[in-house]
Amino acid sequence: MKKFGIYFPRIALSIILLAVPLIAADYDIAIIGGRVIDPETGLNEIRNVGIKDGRITAVTSENISAPKIIDARNRIVSPGFIDLHAHGQTIPAARMQAMDGVTTALELEAGMLPISDYYDEAAKEGRPINYGASVNWANARIATFLNIKPDHALDWFFASFKNPVWQTSISSDTQLAKISKMVEHELDQGGLGIGFLLGYAPGTGRKEYFEISSIAAARNLPTFTHARFLSMLEPNSSFEGMAEIISVAAGTGGQVHIVHLNSMSLRDIDAIGTMILNAQRQGLRISTEAYPYGAGSTGIGAAMFQGPNWRERTGGMTAGNFDVGGKRLTEEEFADLQKNHPETETIIHFLDTSKPEDQATLDKSILFPGGVIASDGGTWSVGQTRVAKDVFPIPANAWSHPRSAGTFARFLGHYVRETKAISLIDAIEKVSFGPAKILQDSVPQMKKKGRIQVGADADIVVFDLATVSDRATYAKPAQTSIGFDYVIVGGAALVEKGILNTKVMPGKPVRNKIVK
Repeated sequence: MKKFGIYFPRIALSIILLAVPLIAADYDIAIIGGRVIDPETGLNEIRNVGIKDGRITAVTSENISAPKIIDARNRIVSPGFIDLHAHGQTIPAARMQAMDGVTTALELEAGMLPISDYYDEAAKEGRPINYGASVNWANARIATFLNIKPDHALDWFFASFKNPVWQTSISSDTQLAKISKMVEHELDQGGLGIGFLLGYAPGTGRKEYFEISSIAAARNLPTFTHARFLSMLEPNSSFEGMAEIISVAAGTGGQVHIVHLNSMSLRDIDAIGTMILNAQRQGLRISTEAYPYGAGSTGIGAAMFQGPNWRERTGGMTAGNFDVGGKRLTEEEFADLQKNHPETETIIHFLDTSKPEDQATLDKSILFPGGVIASDGGTWSVGQTRVAKDVFPIPANAWSHPRSAGTFARFLGHYVRETKAISLIDAIEKVSFGPAKILQDSVPQMKKKGRIQVGADADIVVFDLATVSDRATYAKPAQTSIGFDYVIVGGAALVEKGILNTKVMPGKPVRNKIVK
């Protein structure tokens, strides 16, 4: 039969594929009869996949067997999804992402600092999926300007909004030297590059951004930048912010990654997209990402929502564009939170995807040539309290942006199945092999991920394209995606028949090649 342009052979062939061989091969798990997608080689055929000791050891049309058999008939067998932009580095957040097909979740936009504390904590607690982070330049800046000890926790970063000197000031030579030393030390601990929250500290000097980026370039490590400006108007426009990132790629010769193209470009994606593509054609190493939602999320006291004309610059936003805990704000509530609780996390609706023109604008970022899908997902809270470290299912009233639960199912369901805006194999590349390619030159571990090939890590997703869907909404975000039958991490079945096993913690750290 045919489903969504994908041909599945008739029952006779399925029976042959499921037949038990006379001699069972040496596999721990055998995935039988699924349509295997491997974007790197272009494989898009019915195959059987054998797994042994955490690696893929067979991709074959021959019969195989194992103690554990997964019947994947009428299912897609894909490399596990790799999320380059996952702020939710907790156990509950990782489990929600696993239910969305994610097998590796990396915190690269913001990063972590001290990064060794982050890796040590994750290793001690265990993680259901693979994890890693870049070095958090902003934390180094906060620690330097406020003369305090840094903490890798997200709450520590948001609390710093109460003293914005680090957001608005140019560093002295002494301060820049201290920031540089901290960043270099963290790279020695395995950081996957440098994360620049430049949009949260727009007062940073251009030279500082260039010099810290040069540290990454000298080590052949990428940078991941939240552009300096969020504005439709010049000067200090989103276009200018993107141009700055491109200029750093040219000036340092380094690899740069532009985070959440969809939100930072606002409605100026045509001009910004053309600039990025032309820069890539000149040989500059630039990559980008997007998530399939018309709303973003951050602290309500962020610098991009400050200043006398920020509303005009962002396209006429009002307090009603801001959502806290599932409720749109009044002007009075917005002013109070900005003044007294600037650390409050909020959802910002910058596009109204119920309008065809806004959906079309979003689509241009999602389908951007060579771009990847990344969630920008976060942690989960009930009121002002973070969800406990080992709670699952998370409480039904837990709050986060719905992208924290449904990014990848939403992308596949809407763009592949419903609108057919992208082919299945190209979509799978955007969520697996594409992210792996961005990192693999500096992070050798990634050469074994994003692939269904012999020798690759057994990070695999088995899903039903006919049913894969996100259920998380802005009003009720704490709802897992559906349609993912199996999620295998390092050869261990984390999700089986759509149910997550809370006793399994197969996640491993991802570090750069420089770590000693």
